[in-house]
Order: sequence, then structure tokens, then C-alpha cells
Amino acid sequence: MKHFFLAIFSFLVIGSTAAQKIKTDDQDVEMLRKIYDEALARGESYQMLEFLTSQIGARLAGSPGAAAAVDWSKETMENLAFDKVFLQEVMVPHWVRGKKEIGRITQSKMGTVEVNVVALGNSVGSGPQGVAGQVVEVKSFEELAKLGEAGVKGKIVFFNRPMDPTFIDTFASYGGAGNQRGAGPSEAAKYGAVGAIVRSLTTSHDDVPHTGSTNYALNIPKIPAVAISTNDADLLSKLLTNDAVNFYFETHAQMLEDKLSHNVIGELKGSTNASEYIVVGGHLDSWDLAEGAHDDGTGCVQSIEVLRILKAIGYQPKRTLRAVMFMNEENGLRGGRKYAELAAANKEKHVAAIESDRGGFKPVGFTFTASDNQVERIKGWAPLFEPYQVYKFDTGGGGADISPLAPQGVPLIGFYPDPQRYFDYHHTAIDTFDKVNQRELELGAATMAALTYLIDKYGL
Repeated sequence: MKHFFLAIFSFLVIGSTAAQKIKTDDQDVEMLRKIYDEALARGESYQMLEFLTSQIGARLAGSPGAAAAVDWSKETMENLAFDKVFLQEVMVPHWVRGKKEIGRITQSKMGTVEVNVVALGNSVGSGPQGVAGQVVEVKSFEELAKLGEAGVKGKIVFFNRPMDPTFIDTFASYGGAGNQRGAGPSEAAKYGAVGAIVRSLTTSHDDVPHTGSTNYALNIPKIPAVAISTNDADLLSKLLTNDAVNFYFETHAQMLEDKLSHNVIGELKGSTNASEYIVVGGHLDSWDLAEGAHDDGTGCVQSIEVLRILKAIGYQPKRTLRAVMFMNEENGLRGGRKYAELAAANKEKHVAAIESDRGGFKPVGFTFTASDNQVERIKGWAPLFEPYQVYKFDTGGGGADISPLAPQGVPLIGFYPDPQRYFDYHHTAIDTFDKVNQRELELGAATMAALTYLIDKYGL
């Protein structure tokens, strides 16, 4: 019965991909089955994730946790007997949050209410004196510009544009709201604001504030900035419709001198085209609030697991496969840039780069940025994934850490799991190991390993 299924499925695969001239065979069907069997019956990704998150924990670049994660990654891949494991030095920013933040709404009718805020990553601190001022609410930079200095100077700007809940792809929702966090504080400072409050980037309504980087513009004063939970953002907005509202927040963040850290790289050496590389990776750093389970502990352990799976089933790659743990995606992207810089300097030929940085949820497929011919080739493999309920093969994506490879002409591929829950946990104190489902994590690692196998066998 099994061989009958394999034969029928192989026929369907060959027939459905003829238009793209993509040849697949029974061996590919058998190989994908072996990959998924290994991941689901003998997988090690979940155990790796438990140690990385529960034993090491938060791993913001420059922190002791990040240094411990580098050591753990190197030791883990060495213990798995990869052909080569090495470090790439990279200088990273060293931002520290300091003492727990304080946030208070004050209104004449209501009195004072404590609210949940966290400092935005890379932001300056207010110091013990805090920041106080009247709040002005805006939904866009255009609204802010209309208020101008007359309406903003000396006040605290409250950016309250929600993620659009009507998008099925929550990453599109995130993209539509993200600039208020990334650039909002500097935009407010242009007009003389003394502080900035940003609505947390999530579709959930809860009391959990979400941090994330802000990026100060040159030659504009740096003002303290915090994220506020969505429930408290709704409360603040409602109060502003009735009367003037004052806000006080206190943060103790500061940026220290850059620190030495590392990307961690493990390899399985190619047999016939060893000078060609296929990268699978995730970012080892996380925000300092929690364990960084979905962001991006899952991506790291899945990338290590890709190589472990292929080695365990006895597959000998043609090309050299690399699992890369990138450092400093969250507040600088220094690791991704250093990797691309060294790849160019060493004249390395990268056939493809795959990144997992959308959480460890049930695999749905992949997004990619590649040439038309490469896109057609990848789409031609889609029928092989149908038995595993993996169906999305779309253009328009890759990953932040692998994006610096784009100028070198490297096809960029982003692993795409179900996106509905990711922004419940993203950049928060509740992004913890218990939020990750073991089977979904293992299915994701297998899906990444399957695509890696096909790229290695057929090229792009």
C-alpha cells in the first residue's frame, strides 16, 4: 500500500510540475517522508529550545544571556558532530533597560491610574525625574505634522494607530503600524515633544506591553519613548475624548559602549559542490523581557535541527549546508550584515538562504525573493509538500538577517508558519517556552529540512 501511494503521488508530482520542467522522482517522496519521520519520532528541537529559553533565558545583544547562548549554540552543534562549527566576531550595540518602568495617567475627573508601559529598545531613559506632560493623540505622521510645533511642543505624543485586524496575514498588519514605533519618537521630537507613547503592536486586547526598537534620526533630540499595552492605550484614548489628560512615565534605559559578540555557524560539508552554500538560520538574540521562545528561539533550534535531521537520515549533501545563529537582529542587524560582509570578502557563493523568524507555529509554507526562474522552480516542488499540509509558496519575503545577502544575488526564503498567534507574544514578557507546541515546532523543522534537501539536490 505504501509503495502504491508513493507511485501515485510521484506521478502526480511529475505531471503537475511539467510546465515548470521540474523533475522529481520516487526518491524525493521517500526522502521527504524520512525527513518528517525523523523530526516527529526522534526530533531534538523541542529539547534544545527548552534549554535555550528556560536555562539561558533572555538574550539581548551585549548581555550575559547572549554570551551564554553563543557558547550553548557552539557546544550543541559540536556535540551533534557537524563537520565544522565556528564563530564570527561581530560588535553589537549594548542597550540596557535598567529598573522597571513606571507609567501613570492623570486626569482631573478620574485622578491617577497606573498603566503598563515598557521602554522601547534603544531609547534613552528619562532618569529618576521622569517625563510629564499633556498628552496629544495621533494616528499618523500626517496628523502629527498638521499639529506642528504649536500643538506638540512640551507635550507627550501618543501614537495610537492599531494593527489592522482585517488582514489575514498579521505580518501585513504589523508592517502597516510599525513605523510609529520605529520612527515615531524622532518624528515627535521634530516638533518639540518631550516624550512618546506608542500603542503596542498586536491585534490582541490585553495588559501586556510590547517592546521593540526605535531608531533615532540624526540631528534631532532623543526623547524617552515607551510602549503601552493595548488595553491601556484604549483607556488613554477614551479619556482624551472627554478632557485633557496628563501622563507621567519613568524609564532608566541607556546605551552603553558596543560589545564583542558572535554569529555561530555549523556546517555539513558538501560532497561535490562544497564551495557552494545553503544557509538556514534564525537570530540568537531576543529582547530582554522574557525567554524569546517564538522570537526567535524556535528559528534557531529549527535551523540546527535541519542539519541534524539530514545527517541522522544519512543524507550526504552536494553543497555545504550552514546553520547560522545570527546575533543582534532585534536592535541593530549587526550579525546579518557581518555575515554578508564576510561572505562577499571570502567570495562565497550562496545558492540560497532560508530564515525562520516568524515563530514556531504550524508550518504553512514559504515566501521568497528570487528571480522568476527561481520562483517557478520552488513553486514546482509544492506538490511534494501537500501531504504535509504545506501549501503556501509566494513571492515577497525572506528574513531580516539574510536580507544583507540580497545585493549578492542570493535567493532569500522565509519560512512561513501560521501567523495568527505570533503577535500575541512578539517582544513581550510572555514569549516563553510554554507557548510553543512541540509537534508544530518539529513539523516546521522538517518542512525547512525538506526544502533544503530539494535546493541542494536540484539547485536554483
